[in-house]
Amino acid sequence: MRNTTVLISGASVAGPALAYWLHRYGFDVTVVEKAPELREGGQAIDFKGQTHRTVIERMGILEELLARQTGKTDMVLVDEAGRERAFISGDFTGGDIEILRGDLAEVMYKRTAEHCEYLFGDTITALTETADGVHAEFEHAPARTFDLVFGCDGIHSRVRKLTFGPERDYVAHEGYYYCIAGQSHWLNDIAGEPDRARALAWHTPGRLAVDGGSKAAQLYMFASKEIDYSRDDFDEQREIVARVFAGMGGRVPEMLAALPQLGGFYLDSISKVSMKTFVKGRVALLGDSAYGHTLAGFGTGLAVVGAYVLAGELAAAGGDYEVAFANYEAIMKRYTKKAKGAQPGPFLAPKSKLGVKFRNWFLGSRGFNLMLKYGDDAANDIDLKNYPEIIEGR
Repeated sequence: MRNTTVLISGASVAGPALAYWLHRYGFDVTVVEKAPELREGGQAIDFKGQTHRTVIERMGILEELLARQTGKTDMVLVDEAGRERAFISGDFTGGDIEILRGDLAEVMYKRTAEHCEYLFGDTITALTETADGVHAEFEHAPARTFDLVFGCDGIHSRVRKLTFGPERDYVAHEGYYYCIAGQSHWLNDIAGEPDRARALAWHTPGRLAVDGGSKAAQLYMFASKEIDYSRDDFDEQREIVARVFAGMGGRVPEMLAALPQLGGFYLDSISKVSMKTFVKGRVALLGDSAYGHTLAGFGTGLAVVGAYVLAGELAAAGGDYEVAFANYEAIMKRYTKKAKGAQPGPFLAPKSKLGVKFRNWFLGSRGFNLMLKYGDDAANDIDLKNYPEIIEGR
């Protein structure tokens, strides 16, 4: 096996998933994560379809994910007077298995922490490819050279910026922002079936405020041009949300009053990553850094399947990264193609009164059921190889 020392940037979902498979195939793995420790909580994320299930079964984590899954949440859309206008089933928003992002990261971290090196509270500051590897410099740790480097660090990827160029060249703002705050109270009772939750969502053209449910204690979505703000200043970000939703009726004033006390706050744009290639030399991107699309409903599954494919192709090629990266890219470009068409912002928070009426009608129509089927088909639209068998028979 060649090229066995690898550096992974990011310890959320894609990073630990890739670390698991690479260690299993004999690679020496280091994971760097800018957060000081593993992040807890976060919004609920989901898996859907047989392809996702097969990968997590092969990782040996299916039963633990089922034990930790959140309850399904039905979203009831009401107007400012509290009258129900539309309904979104939790079977649509929660997939087949829904779990808090932090819980999923913890499960994967525990599978890898004993065998892989984790550098928390640090980040990559420079990457220089040489004839023999990639020289990586860190904010705190001493510089080191690795055979391969993988960017699993999200839609605002540091590895992508250092290797491919500035974020503006690859990430397109789609005219909306979303915010989550507080941890969901609708967690699964391990001894029984998940609770069925009801989240109330108040909406006006271009604004949606959701109280409760499995995604987070509060969720906001709003239409906006790009906003110039500090990603590290959460007080400033809370003020943005408060300003946008000021004057909205229903329970929204009470939600905004509670917002400063809620942890797990996160504000970001709804954006799409578009790249002609996910690989460059000895560097490859995985998950949201390569093919992210905020709130499109495929991100977690794409990351976990992508990790399985990337590690499997590397092992099957005996560490020949040029062969493996080409195969990985061909497989994942096809698999991610259908996920690009989703429009979460206009769907959940239409900008006009006519758009809101159409959305409400569509949710009860046959067209919505066809959209659900399309999503299920897209999640399974891949010929999933059994890499352990391929590698053992190599």
